[in-house]
Amino acid sequence: MALVQIAHSARSVGVNQPLWLIVPDPAELAERPLSERPVLYLLHGLSDDASAWARYTSIEMVARQYGLVVVMPTAGRSFYADMRNGQAYFTYVTEELPRYLTELFNLRPPRERTLVAGNSMGGYGALKCGLLQPERYGAVCSLSGVTSLQLLESATPKCRAEFELVFGDLGALTGSQHDPAVWLADAAATPGRIPRLHACCGTEDELIGLNRQFAAQCRALGVPLQYDEEPGAHNWFYWDVAIRRFLACELGGAA
Repeated sequence: MALVQIAHSARSVGVNQPLWLIVPDPAELAERPLSERPVLYLLHGLSDDASAWARYTSIEMVARQYGLVVVMPTAGRSFYADMRNGQAYFTYVTEELPRYLTELFNLRPPRERTLVAGNSMGGYGALKCGLLQPERYGAVCSLSGVTSLQLLESATPKCRAEFELVFGDLGALTGSQHDPAVWLADAAATPGRIPRLHACCGTEDELIGLNRQFAAQCRALGVPLQYDEEPGAHNWFYWDVAIRRFLACELGGAA
């Protein structure tokens, strides 16, 4: 496999964007070209960037196992939102980036072979992608995801100022367009369009309560969710195991 680093001009966000990809070596492409391979969009958390998954996990070895293309974009601390006062990262990840990769690498996986996953803030982003753009993704996985923005209501003044640029009034997030509960309820109205949903969280993770709450919301709405929790904390040891389990479930083979 090749680990490719690109800086490309992205109109949605108005800057050159760092982008990391894992792609098969040329010798492997004769058997199956990029256009026929499954693609995983793998989203980073709040304090990381596009390099995180490649640096801290075994994702390159897992990609080789499945012949998978892995796309790792950078989204800053945006929560993958089209920011109220800032850049349009949701548009970038769901629209501009896939179009760019089609033009550059001829990546054109069908919906069923397009996956999106992420850890922490990236889990929030993955759920947002899958629930708001269900026609694009066959499966979604939130790993220790921020499944509710309730935690921002008690943020420090410095953090509140930062995230008000993203969302606007932090006191008005519940029931807004940024609320995963709203995405879920809207998606439940057309259940046949919902991607396969996966979520997991370690029992020692500070976000376990929010993840249990999200799982309960899915049950109440009749939305199928593969939810797993086991011993683990909010760290890369847990996410390395969890991403392998998700891919084994979706693409086959042992986790």
